[in-house]
Amino acid sequence: MKRSLTIVAVLLAGLTACSPVLNREYMDSGAREFNPSHLIETPEVFKDKLFILGGVIVETKLAEQGSQIEALFVPVDRYGYLKDASRYQGRFLALYPKSRGILDPLIYKKGREITIAGDFIEARTGKIDQMDYQFPVFEIRQVYLWEELKDYRMPYYYYYPYPLSYPTWNPWCYDAWGRPYHCPPYWGPYPW
Repeated sequence: MKRSLTIVAVLLAGLTACSPVLNREYMDSGAREFNPSHLIETPEVFKDKLFILGGVIVETKLAEQGSQIEALFVPVDRYGYLKDASRYQGRFLALYPKSRGILDPLIYKKGREITIAGDFIEARTGKIDQMDYQFPVFEIRQVYLWEELKDYRMPYYYYYPYPLSYPTWNPWCYDAWGRPYHCPPYWGPYPW
């Protein structure tokens, strides 16, 4: 009985690990493998087509029409997971209609990762700093905001080797910054 429950738990964990992050209907019908520059070159061909894309948020604004996300484009796999955020392929704009609510800029902030299902609307000229840039623009059907990555690095500490049971003289010890200094003798307990 216990073994069968373990097997069922492992199978359920495996199934949920491979489930798509967006609605399965969108994932099946949307295009995932595409180059954003093709959308800019021939926007009339791709108008109103569904695309699944990932991104790293650059900026989120609230406008009269709704929320607007500017993001770095990152390709996604068949489940909607971002493939490699370090190899982005340009930028895009994603619009979330006001009638469906807002995407709060404090939550959808710079550096957060998203996966969206969106209909391609147009290619729009905008600015990145002082440079003109052609953005592909999508209307969001569904958006998935990935968990924020936390920095769990441990602070650096220098640990002195085993304490000995008799006084020893170690001529050099090191502080937290790796600078050597002359150590006093150590009286410590047995290491075992």
